[in-house]
Amino acid sequence: MLARHSLKLPRVSKVYSAYCTAVAEATVESQYNRPTLVPTDYRTAETNTDKHSKVHEAKFYTISPEQKKQLFSGGGLPRQFEQQVKTFTEACVMVRPTGLELINYIRNTDFKRPVIRYVLYGDNGVGKTLTMAHVLHYGLQNGFLLVHVPWVPNWMKRPKETANAASQEGFIDLPFDAAAWLVHFKTQNADLLSKLQLKTSKDYVWSKREATPAGSTLLELVEHGITRIKFASETVSALLSELKQHASEEHCKVMVAIDGFNAFYHPETRIFGDNKQRITPDRITLTQPFLDITNYNWTNGVCILTVDKIGMTEGYMESYMPRYLLGKEGFEHLDPFVPVRVENYTDKEFASCIQYYLDRNWIQKTPEGFDEQLKYLSNKNPYTLMQLTRSL
Repeated sequence: MLARHSLKLPRVSKVYSAYCTAVAEATVESQYNRPTLVPTDYRTAETNTDKHSKVHEAKFYTISPEQKKQLFSGGGLPRQFEQQVKTFTEACVMVRPTGLELINYIRNTDFKRPVIRYVLYGDNGVGKTLTMAHVLHYGLQNGFLLVHVPWVPNWMKRPKETANAASQEGFIDLPFDAAAWLVHFKTQNADLLSKLQLKTSKDYVWSKREATPAGSTLLELVEHGITRIKFASETVSALLSELKQHASEEHCKVMVAIDGFNAFYHPETRIFGDNKQRITPDRITLTQPFLDITNYNWTNGVCILTVDKIGMTEGYMESYMPRYLLGKEGFEHLDPFVPVRVENYTDKEFASCIQYYLDRNWIQKTPEGFDEQLKYLSNKNPYTLMQLTRSL
């Protein structure tokens, strides 16, 4: 039976009811008699993502608390996974084939050529966000400046505040979201920016009394956007433009990682304009800077993007394929790109996940068919498995 949690679904099927009855009637194995698990079966001590290879596939590795805070304090991990991290008091990410594939592509990239765009796609809950998290950790450990948007639909569906853009008539500004993103960027990159000492290439005039002169550090530019929220969106645009230029001049390497990229191309948002009509994403001031940096007209960088059915504002999405979710305009913007499909767990990955849960005492094994029942109920979908074993 389960140690502190039970399998509970919103709609309980007959098969599931029978399973629960069998579990309740089964004799629970003693904790002392449970077979000892060999850590190397499902965990690896190798925390350097640059050394991850086929040998580490389907094994969990640990992200240190310091690096986890640096990378994801502003978002970037699924909520259910964050709860698990707090419960288990460690951030463990599985080394999956798609993560290894992307890291291998980046290792062998010729950064003197135009940036390559990689598009992660797959059904709901297969692990696109955590694959991106693995690649982000690789970027952090290998000297990339990170341009990370944890979840684009947050801007389109539930912005913190909206305002008419002062510098662009007919556009909507998201000042608090822009400032929050600048804080996230600073947290991820402050150490590397201090080391690189990248400078602005021109004067930026914000008002009659405020300006950022040419030769200011990019950290000073970021600080201005954080302290003067009114100009946060314009600061984001200036920052991304400067990063493209510095990367092309080989002053730095840049990794762009945007989760839910297809939300930039949804027909409409949940934001209303002055005419009480919903506005389109292209009229949000934050949209264009991130479309610009995902263009191919710069070098010394890489773009990792995800498209997701739940990233769309309204309506049911029938397909998870990039062409369907991006639409004609979004597909043409990224074309050519490298599609990378993320799928459900393999048998080996599923077994590793079950072993990890057992090791953390999150679940307790029952005598007969426990693994097979979970495999059947979850269809080896990572998110569904987390839901099935979640706390009550």
